[in-house]
Amino acid sequence: MSRYVLRRILLAIPLLIGISALLFILMQKVPGGPLAVYGNNPHMHAADRARLIHAMGLDQPLHIQYIRWLISAVKGDLGHSLFTGRPVLAMIAERTPNTLMLMGLSTVLSLILGLALGIFSAVRPYSKFDYVATTGSFLGYSLPTFWFGIMLMMVFAARLHWLPAGGMHSLGQEDNWLDGLPYMILPITVLSIVSIASWSRFMRSSMMEVLRADFIRTARAKGLSEKVVIGSHALRNALIPVVTVVMMAMPSLFGGAVMTETIFSWPGIGRLFYDSLGKSDYPVMMGILLISATLVVVFNLLADVLYSVVDPRIRLD
Repeated sequence: MSRYVLRRILLAIPLLIGISALLFILMQKVPGGPLAVYGNNPHMHAADRARLIHAMGLDQPLHIQYIRWLISAVKGDLGHSLFTGRPVLAMIAERTPNTLMLMGLSTVLSLILGLALGIFSAVRPYSKFDYVATTGSFLGYSLPTFWFGIMLMMVFAARLHWLPAGGMHSLGQEDNWLDGLPYMILPITVLSIVSIASWSRFMRSSMMEVLRADFIRTARAKGLSEKVVIGSHALRNALIPVVTVVMMAMPSLFGGAVMTETIFSWPGIGRLFYDSLGKSDYPVMMGILLISATLVVVFNLLADVLYSVVDPRIRLD
């Protein structure tokens, strides 16, 4: 397995370089370019603009700009925000705990409910429970995130006043984690509903396919209890395709949910990306996209490794 992991890591290096080059070129070619943030400044003269272009290295050929940026990125320097002047890495690190807390809780909730619903639906296919779960899954998957978030906010915050409409804490209660719990309920609900709907469908489909396999019939013929058949034999095999889906969703733990964090004013990385997009703060957007792309590659590798953990018959050579 170690040789396989090393080979995948070596293959990931040119992949990440290609992704970063594409992102860099797209950022440079969008309307306004990196200097868009200064476009509406009435006090900026042509000479000031020329000096700024030279200071930022924008007068260099595009490939030279990219190489300079890549060398800095490898050293851990993702540049400085065009809007605040702060280091990009510091801004991302400041928002990361908030996003990990929100996305982590929603992921755990989605895993527990989504897999449980999928298993029960597969064990009792076409029952009333299965029909209700299927209908609920399709409904949850089809709901637009921004609309669903606004509706929850209008009902539970604006009309019933049961929950806060947005933010992380009450004023002056930033260090009180109990005060922050009510602020998590609405955004976690919005984030979880789609994942629960999707993962329950994958789990149901995979579980039903495994339950029709010959080795499950053999296990039942040996007199094993249904609990042992489902838990020890069927579940581990059914988890293999689900692992891919779940692991590919893990990078969102860092990237956050742009619409949900924006709607509920949650100060996470998704909200940072949205604000940076509105301000044309390209270094910040570039940093977030690069780290997200790296996490996608890393979790793709972890998904392959987990295959051999879930099913020892799978060997990685």
